[in-house]
Amino acid sequence: MKKRNSSGKYIAGLILLIALCVFGAFITTKGITKKKIGRASNIELGLDLAGGVSITYEVDGKNVSDSDMKDTVYKLQKRVEGYSTEAEVYQEGKDRINIEIPGVTDANKILDELGKPGTLSFAVQKQVKVKKNGKTTTQTTLDTVLTGQNVKKAKAVTNQNQTTGKKEYLVALEFDAKGTKAFAKATKANIGKPIYIIYDNQVISAPNVQEAITKGECTIDGMESYEAAENLASSIRIGSLPVKLNELRSNVVSAKLGVNAIQTTVKAGVIGFVLVCLIMIAFYAVPGVIACVALAIYMLMMLLALNGFNATLTLPGLAGIILGIGMAVDANVIIYARIQEEIGAGKSTG
Repeated sequence: MKKRNSSGKYIAGLILLIALCVFGAFITTKGITKKKIGRASNIELGLDLAGGVSITYEVDGKNVSDSDMKDTVYKLQKRVEGYSTEAEVYQEGKDRINIEIPGVTDANKILDELGKPGTLSFAVQKQVKVKKNGKTTTQTTLDTVLTGQNVKKAKAVTNQNQTTGKKEYLVALEFDAKGTKAFAKATKANIGKPIYIIYDNQVISAPNVQEAITKGECTIDGMESYEAAENLASSIRIGSLPVKLNELRSNVVSAKLGVNAIQTTVKAGVIGFVLVCLIMIAFYAVPGVIACVALAIYMLMMLLALNGFNATLTLPGLAGIILGIGMAVDANVIIYARIQEEIGAGKSTG
């Protein structure tokens, strides 16, 4: 009686696992909700699979500091985000920067855009009268009061609020002589109004002027974290970066090559999985079926994890997944072979 109950539990467990496999397969092929969450085709692909542009720059100059390199990487990262959210910018060695942008093909356009130095400016609102069709209207425009070249220092700092006792994250700025005069004039005329900090025609911050700033030093408050303050400080420093980039090499990776690589790998994976399952079932019967179900669950969990964590799948990563499947099969073979040896020696599994 106990044996029948035990067998029933095993069968019920196996059916449950198969049902989970079917459900997981449905999610990875069709997805759920209107956004198709969980679908395998939503997995972000790396440069070697999706195709794209790879560029390597070398910094011109021997006296480039670590801070300059960090700011340059940040500047390029902000630039390439307009092409792809999966773009990567990273430093190689002391004086090289690599850029990888998947899903794009026009290398020349990207090189021209990235090669631009970028402009930073501080601006205030200005009312101007415009005549159109015989009528005069008032429009609000932004009037530049100084540029990034007038910024001597920009760094993230922390401060303890004397009233609340909470830690505040600030950006401390210091201007040169010309910038000090221009900023003093602008802040006197715009107390209670915002001063817009603009980089590459995009407003990156708009702090309100609380008082006239005449000594050439000020702080920008209201940062949510030290990282946010550091990012803003880096954006401001970018406007006066002396770093010049020389292109070492650029390479367009064919998207067709990526598609072929995926199709070939998927076909090989499916054929390999089917053959492994047939061999496992032929050699080990029911334990072989269980092993195949476990293997399918492993594959589905891997795909769902890649989707859930927004991971980028590359060709080496794909090879790693296949290697993991092979190791899982190898482990099952070793375990079942050992069990067969013990049964052959007269021992029971019960």
